[in-house]
Formats: sequence, C-alpha cells, structure tokens
Amino acid sequence: MIRSMTAYARREIKGEWGSAAWELRSVNQRYLETYIRLPEQFRSLEPVIRERIRSRLTRGKVECNLRFEVDPSAQSELILNEKLAKQLVQAANWVKMQSDEGEINPVDILRWPGVMAAAEQDLDTISTQLLAALDTALDEFVVAREREGTELKTLIEQRLNGVTQQIASVRQHMPNILQWQREKLQAKLEDAQIQLENNRLEQELILMAQRIDVAEELDRLEAHVKETYVILGKKEAVGRRLDFMMQEFNREANTLASKSINADVTASSIELKVLIEQMREQIQNIE
Repeated sequence: MIRSMTAYARREIKGEWGSAAWELRSVNQRYLETYIRLPEQFRSLEPVIRERIRSRLTRGKVECNLRFEVDPSAQSELILNEKLAKQLVQAANWVKMQSDEGEINPVDILRWPGVMAAAEQDLDTISTQLLAALDTALDEFVVAREREGTELKTLIEQRLNGVTQQIASVRQHMPNILQWQREKLQAKLEDAQIQLENNRLEQELILMAQRIDVAEELDRLEAHVKETYVILGKKEAVGRRLDFMMQEFNREANTLASKSINADVTASSIELKVLIEQMREQIQNIE
C-alpha cells in the first residue's frame, strides 16, 4: 500500500488522574527520524515510544508530542510527616525560649519542605493507558498516510498514462521521419551531383537510420512504465524504488531528446521530461 510521508493525527485520553493528548505529525525525509517530547515524569517511556513508531513507519521526519494535565480535583490526599513536624516544633519552641519573642505559626511548619506531601500517582497505570492511546494514535496516523498515499498513486498513474501516450506518438512518427530523412539525403546527393551505387546508398541510409533510431529507448520506457505499475502495487514501502525508476526514466528521455531530428519527437521528449519531473516531485512524499 502506497503511503505518504506527510500526515497528522491527534488522540485525546481522559482518566481519573486528568487528561492527555498525543500529537503525531510527519514530513518527507530520506530516512526515519523521530523527535519525541514528553513531560518529565514520563521520560522513561521514550525508548518504548521510539520503538513503537519504528515498528510502524520506515521513512519520514516524525514529531511525537504528549500533553499531560493533572485534574486538581483528583489529587491524592496530603500526607503529613509527623516525625519531621514534631522536630520542627521542638526546634521552633527552643528558638522562642531563647529570645522570648514571636510565636510559632503552624502554617510555616507545614510549608517546610518534606512536612507535607501528596501521595505519588500510580505512574505505571497511567503509562499503560497512555501507551494504549499512542497505539490508537499511530493507527490513525498510518491510515492518514495511506489515504494521502492513495491520492499520490492516482496522480502518478495519470502521469504514467501520459508517458505511454507520448511513447505511442513517437512510434507513430518514426516511419515518416525515416522516409523524410531518406528523401533529404537523396536530395543532397543530387544537388551535389554525387552518384552512389545502390549498395553504398543503402549503407548510408542504414547508418543514418541507426543514428536516429529510438526503438530501444521507447522499449525501455515501456518496460519502465510496466515496472512502475508493479512497484505501485506492492505492499511494503516503495519510495526508494520509485525514486530509482525516475532516474531510469530520465536517462531514456534524455537519450530520446539527443537523437531527435524532428519537431514532433522533440516535443514528445520535452513532454516526457515534464511528466517524469511531476512524478518525481510526488514520489518525494512517498514512504
């Protein structure tokens, strides 16, 4: 299945602890690059997340962001460190006895680091829920890439059809071109009053025909069109193969242009280059 490297997906999740949202976006890249942004308490999940992305994607610059918000109403009960609090009260009382000034403010005691603490959240349970949401986000992300890939495939097939039409057009013109070149050569010989034996004339015509013959280039172009259709039908990532095929297309189109001695063939070779470049631009976005 053809997949685009450009896509976006977002998945939200809510729990007793609060809410979170995964965001995935990607653009074209020669290889797979992943950039992951996580809240500090979930940093340990980064290797797991990276591996899950790599198991689903093969190319593209992928950004993965997690937004996490704790529900204030769902905060755990506060825990009092009674031992530390008593020590602070005793110390405060001793200071007061030494100066006989001021009073102990209970709030100041409670504010002392370590006296009050919230019970730790069950990060393991939350992490499990977050990873499950990530899997769903990845599913949606892959579907988005496949949906856009289908559109790219349609555009490429349209250009392949255009290439086939240009090949047929050149084949149709070749007999007339050869005949025109034959008559042109004979006219030049007559103007120069040069008489050649029939065998010699035929040899010259054969050499001329070989120099302008593009049958091999047209055959290879047709073979490239067929192979490209085969590649488009494969289920694995095919972006690199398609990119290689465009190089082969360009090679034959350039040779065709270099052999052209006719305006119609020249126009077809230019149109071929345009079609090939349009395909190449689309293929840059294919995984």
